[in-house]
Amino acid sequence: MDPADRTGAEVPARTAIAPDGPSGPATRQARTQWAFAAFSVLNAVVIFPGENAILPLIQTLGFAGYLLAAAISVYCALRWGISRARRTAIVFHLLFIPVQFLFSFPGPLPLAGMAVSAVILGLLRPTFPRLSPGKRKLWVMLHVGLSVSWLGIAVAMVVLSTVGYTTESAGLRHASYELMHVFDLFIVIPTMMLSILTGLVVSLGSKWGLVKHWWVLLKLLIALAIPAVAIVESQWVQELAERTTDPAAEPGGTGLTLMICMIAFSAALWTATYLSVFKPGGKTRWGARNTERERAARAGKTRRAAGERGVPGQRVGGQEHAAAEHSQGGKN
Repeated sequence: MDPADRTGAEVPARTAIAPDGPSGPATRQARTQWAFAAFSVLNAVVIFPGENAILPLIQTLGFAGYLLAAAISVYCALRWGISRARRTAIVFHLLFIPVQFLFSFPGPLPLAGMAVSAVILGLLRPTFPRLSPGKRKLWVMLHVGLSVSWLGIAVAMVVLSTVGYTTESAGLRHASYELMHVFDLFIVIPTMMLSILTGLVVSLGSKWGLVKHWWVLLKLLIALAIPAVAIVESQWVQELAERTTDPAAEPGGTGLTLMICMIAFSAALWTATYLSVFKPGGKTRWGARNTERERAARAGKTRRAAGERGVPGQRVGGQEHAAAEHSQGGKN
């Protein structure tokens, strides 16, 4: 049988990626995984909690997390010829980007890891299947609940920062900043990470995408900007919590800056809520190009289908043409 005549059912499924030369795409991707494994080991050494650890719990989690990242990257590099390795790398880096934000509180090096993971993810060119209606509703429910929780926490942080800056009571001032510090570590960070992660799943698993519509793109920028600023904000909270152990200490300019920052966070999250409800802005340039490609693809399919229906030996023209043929046959 001619290979060109074989149907899709007769062609065996491919489970491995074809090998290429030393400078081919698969080899470059394997080298990228090796590089990230080395970067992860470096991060694990730097973040290791020593005697003078700033945040021992987060540094311990970061140390274990980067060792796990190194192991996964080595596995993907060694087995890059197998398609499963590519899928593993895509899922890993997609999940590891927000996790590295948590690791960045003791030091800024994990922020570079977030950027590297994003670049690797872009080079892998992942495609995501559409979520079924039931799964999409579940993910939307999780995303809405976490986003509302994030907004509520931001409003609570505005209240605490305002009380800490304006109160005359030294005990209440210190308690406000201590509560903000606890919120930062154990409530704000997990809620923020899970909200961003569920938002990515909903966007990538639906027609909206990440960069096709302005309202989604703006929400993404807000969601990424807040964690970037929050790294500095958390240091202000910790400084004020330590400083106000002295009843005579005043919040000063740091306390005012923190209060303004909390108000800005709350306003940004309210803006994201507005974008989710009203969806302004229409499609971006990338979304418009994607729509044009989809229309061209549909038009091509329509033309091919019309050509197949109009091949010689088939009747075309509908009922009138069929009636004419019947009439001519009766005369003959």
